[in-house]
Amino acid sequence: MTTVIGVAEEQPLPSPYPLIDYLPAVYADSQGAVRWTAGFDDVLASLINVIDCVHAYVDPLLAPEEFVRWLSSWFGVLLDESWPMTAQRAVVAEAVDLFRMRGTMAGLRRHLAVVLDGDVEIEESGGVSWSARPRPDVADDGEHWVRVVVRTREPSVISEEAVAAVIRAAKPVHVAHTLEVLP
Repeated sequence: MTTVIGVAEEQPLPSPYPLIDYLPAVYADSQGAVRWTAGFDDVLASLINVIDCVHAYVDPLLAPEEFVRWLSSWFGVLLDESWPMTAQRAVVAEAVDLFRMRGTMAGLRRHLAVVLDGDVEIEESGGVSWSARPRPDVADDGEHWVRVVVRTREPSVISEEAVAAVIRAAKPVHVAHTLEVLP
């Protein structure tokens, strides 16, 4: 970048694929053709740069913050703005595995471990029920519940409602839950 009387002037981005190289060799000797294609190179260089780096935009660990939120919509993941960006990136990066384990205690434990910086204890009622009929009546063989205790280094940073939303998303719908956040 050069400075001219206190005004910063950006140098044009060089094109990695100059158009003059793709024309017949007879045009390479013409200064008019070289200057004419250089004008297009200046315009196309920024587009080519984005296309060459598209892999970084779709990698949640490398993408700019606004792209991470956009990528989360690809997976149907709702991100809480109160989470640190590292946790948001981790949830998007592991979305497929988290969805695969959804509805299990292992999935709930993994989802909380990705989002939270601390220890998570999960206690559950145990047992399962199933039915060969679609839309069966709710099983009355006992109450299903999950109790989650989160011990974190900084409890003021954690939104209890955000943690409860993670639990609601990761546990089976019919299972009641309680949450306790401890320092």
